[in-house]
Formats: sequence, C-alpha cells, structure tokens
Amino acid sequence: MYAELMRSIVAAVPLPVIAIGPDERVVAANAAALSLFGAGIEGRHHLLSLRQPALQAAIAAALAEGRTGTARHVVPGPSQDISYRVTVAPAGEGHALLTFEDVTEAEQMGQMRRDFVANVSHELRTPLTALLGFIETLRGAARDDPAARDRFLGIMEREAGRMNRLIGDLLQLSRVEAEERVRPTAQVDLQALVAGAVATLRPLAEGAGVAVELTGETGPLPVPGDADQIMQVLVNLIENGVKYGGAGGSLRIHIAREQLPRGPGIRLDVMDRGEGIDPVHIPRLTERFYRVDGHRSREKGGTGLGLAIVKHIVQRHRGRIRIESERGKGSVFSVIFPET
Repeated sequence: MYAELMRSIVAAVPLPVIAIGPDERVVAANAAALSLFGAGIEGRHHLLSLRQPALQAAIAAALAEGRTGTARHVVPGPSQDISYRVTVAPAGEGHALLTFEDVTEAEQMGQMRRDFVANVSHELRTPLTALLGFIETLRGAARDDPAARDRFLGIMEREAGRMNRLIGDLLQLSRVEAEERVRPTAQVDLQALVAGAVATLRPLAEGAGVAVELTGETGPLPVPGDADQIMQVLVNLIENGVKYGGAGGSLRIHIAREQLPRGPGIRLDVMDRGEGIDPVHIPRLTERFYRVDGHRSREKGGTGLGLAIVKHIVQRHRGRIRIESERGKGSVFSVIFPET
C-alpha cells in the first residue's frame, strides 16, 4: 500500500525522482528518471545505477539515520557531462526519496563568470604593471634622459590604448549580450555597409600592403538589422583579415545570396591567403579572450573579444557564422544574414 502511494507521488513530480525502499531497492521512478537511468531501474538495488560515492553516502544517511542531504551526480553526455544536484530525503517507513535537479547551466555560467573575471584581470594586469613600472622609472633614473623619456612615454601610450580598447570591447560585448534576444526590425543595405567598411579600412590595408577586392552581388541588399552592429561585424572581420591573413597580399570580400532553411539569406565571405589556422583552434575562435597566438594578437592591438562580439551580433540578427581554414592556404570567415 505504501509503495503504491510512493509511486503516485513520484509520478506527479516533473523532475527526475526515485524512491528507494528499506531493502535498498528502487521502489519507484517517474518517467523523467526512467529516461535518465533506463527502464530497468525499478526493482533493482540502487547501487547498480547510482554508484557515485557522495550520492551513496547521502542515501545511506537517509535510509539508516533519517537525515536529509544533498549530493552532486554527474551523467556523462555525448557532448558534455550533465550535472545534477540530488536532494536525498527520508520518506517514512524506511524509504528515501531522491530528487534530481539539473544544474549544468548554472555551473557553466558560474565557471564562465570566474573565467571572465580571471581573464579580464590578467589582460589589465600586464599593461597596468608596465605603466606603473615606467612611471617609477621616469621619476627616477630616466628623469633627466630625454631619449628614454620619449621612448617610455610611447610605450605607456600604447599600453594605455590597449586598456582603453579592452574596456571599450567589454562595454560593447555587454551591450550586445543585453540586446541579443531582441531582433532588429529596421531595414539596412548590406551592400552599402560593406562598401563603407572597405572604404574605412582601405588606409589600414594599403599600409599593410594588402589589396582588398569586393566581388559578388551588386546593388542594394536589404536585410533587417542594426546598422552600427553590422558595421562592427564587417570592420572586425575585414580588419582581422588584413592584420592576420594579409601575408598573402590580398583579401577578397564576396557577397552572395544563399537559401537558408527558413528562407533566403545573404552570405558574406572574407577570404584571405594568409598562413591559415590549425583546425583544432576553429571551434574556440569565438570564445572570449581565446587567441591562436596570444603574443601576436596583443602586439597587433587585439583584445581577444572581437570574434565573441561578432558571434553575439550575428546571433542577435538570427544569422550564422562559419569559419573555414587550412594551414598554408588561408582562411574564410563567413557570416550569413536572413533577408526576412
């Protein structure tokens, strides 16, 4: 009779729930728990399915001593592990009730926040240390040395500029993330924005000896979007192509229409002939502060946030970003915007 009551209670709970009897066998498991542990869990000893030591200790305390406890339970997944916070509570007549709460996303967000603070601290510490060191030197040994003073002031200006760019990108990333769920409704001409970005960066390309070529669709290409944000995407991708892929001496920007699963779209390819990127790095290129070559990126003024900003802007526009590269053959950075 009591087992039937336990089954009815367990079945009514939306979270995965398992009831364990005094004989340490699983008395009942609801549909969510059966999906998680398999249909054959009922009637078996709980050790056959719940083997993690912390959870076993909590179950033993609930069954033997009537104490409520919590434990972390990890279920291996195809792409990532799933973490559960399990509450183990005595349920009368020697039974224990296990409730599984999925905390994977919360743990990931917490880890992301910790990584973000650590990365920002690291990125700011280096230029701040340099500035403090040069200030101390200018007040002391280099006080009366004009040549050293000019050299140190130049380095200080560069490091201060680096901090300023980093803070600017952090603020921009924060704004983009805050707006990510709100899709833009204004119509913008993608062709005009591309032409504007190329014109803006032409002096940079000419200074690096890189010829920029614009090919593909001509004429107005209206898409729903935020003009400033799309311009930032274009400037970032073209500037990266010039700085990191310009060794080949040319950069081609190609615009083409593409049929998407939900309707027509426009694809923009930024193709360079540089040294290329090892495929192992490609899945992580849009992560915050991820760099293929950290020293080279910092030397060129990179903050490690540019492609993260691009990803969030493209997601806000319900578009896609695709990166293809091969060592020695250059890279193709593509963004695809839906036309409607």
